[in-house]
Amino acid sequence: MYDLVIRSARVLTEQGFIPAAVAIAGGVIRAIAPVDAPLAARQDVTLPVGQVLQPGIVDTHVHVNEPGRTDWEGFASATRAAAAGGVTTIIDMPLNSIPPTTTVPALERKRAAAAPQATVDVGFWGGAIPGNLGSLRPLHDAGVFGFKAFLSPSGVDEFPHLSSEQLEAAATEIAGFGGLLVVHAEDPSVLESAENAGGTGYRDFVASRPDAAEDAAIARVIAVVRRTGVRAHILHLSSALVLPRLAAARAEGLPITVETCPHYLSFAAESIADGATAFKCCPPIRGEDNRDLLWQGLADGVIDLIASDHSPATRELKLGHGGDFGLAWGGISGLQLSLPAVWTAARARGLTLEQVLHWMSRATADFVGLPAGRVRVGAAADLVAFAPEEVFTVDVDTLRHKNRVSAFGGATLFGRVHTTWLAGNVIYAVDDTAFDGSDASARPPAGRLLTAR
Repeated sequence: MYDLVIRSARVLTEQGFIPAAVAIAGGVIRAIAPVDAPLAARQDVTLPVGQVLQPGIVDTHVHVNEPGRTDWEGFASATRAAAAGGVTTIIDMPLNSIPPTTTVPALERKRAAAAPQATVDVGFWGGAIPGNLGSLRPLHDAGVFGFKAFLSPSGVDEFPHLSSEQLEAAATEIAGFGGLLVVHAEDPSVLESAENAGGTGYRDFVASRPDAAEDAAIARVIAVVRRTGVRAHILHLSSALVLPRLAAARAEGLPITVETCPHYLSFAAESIADGATAFKCCPPIRGEDNRDLLWQGLADGVIDLIASDHSPATRELKLGHGGDFGLAWGGISGLQLSLPAVWTAARARGLTLEQVLHWMSRATADFVGLPAGRVRVGAAADLVAFAPEEVFTVDVDTLRHKNRVSAFGGATLFGRVHTTWLAGNVIYAVDDTAFDGSDASARPPAGRLLTAR
């Protein structure tokens, strides 16, 4: 007797999309059988025509901001938004919370905040800053998935960036215990030389953070990887100019991986109006030709994965400066919308849902060493019923994010999440008011706290 059987004409398995029945017991997929197989279960669900069954999204780049800046976001709101977007696992970034996750006590405070609130599974990145170099191993041993470092100012005083010498020291230390270094790669000297007076002009903002800033910083990371052997990951790649350099490093056999984000794949500078600070992020959204080359980088395997870089702030910080890009907070709120946004852009290019799910689920899970992102026997039943051809217009007032501000507001997207299961339990259902976030007691949080293997 299984706890649950889910049947669909299209289930994404190791063999691709097939008609199948997925049998679940104890939160784990126990069997994948023909769609009409006679399987005894306490609950037997058949997805309607038009819905596919797929693995949950694994988002490895999320800023939850709790504790310390919970007016920006928090574990309750962020993980509810994740579940509504078909995301079953998030890895939380170490900064924008106070204190940042740069010590074991700070990690424990984050875990204590997340444990009673998380709707989805949550893991944590540690941070590498000047003040904790030489003391990173305890955080690694406590289970963080790696160490985030900035090469230019982060935007918050409590998370300073690393100099060239400090980056080398961090890389050497992390390589010594087999850890992972993840890098916000913009060069501070290039940014300083390109600095301008700000204002409402979007092109002026892009000019203040040119491609050369990413190119110089990534060249420095590659050189450090070559010298130290550290595993390194380039976060939120915006500039396609750097793709040949990264391809050459990969051909050399250097252990470097790369991500880009839904907003870089969805938007283009030519379509962003002056004063539209909802679109501000760092590095910035660049032009249409650049966007095309990022998609090509994914197809060629130079870019490994897609993660949201969900970086929310209050409405005042994001929109309250009269459209001045120099003053507005830089970050895109997109956690709940990442899957439909990427699928919409991919679909328009003739790419498949299977490819999208590879970049957002399987590749992200593999990147952080989690046995997630797959529908297979023995895997956790973290699953999503998704209608890829269903169209909707984004109404920011319906989002689960604490501050309902998003660059995706008003966009028409393909793909609606209908149901999300975590370990075989429903954590979101589109038509069930118990999951609208208005009554936290209606469904107790089911998320698990994850540690790196």
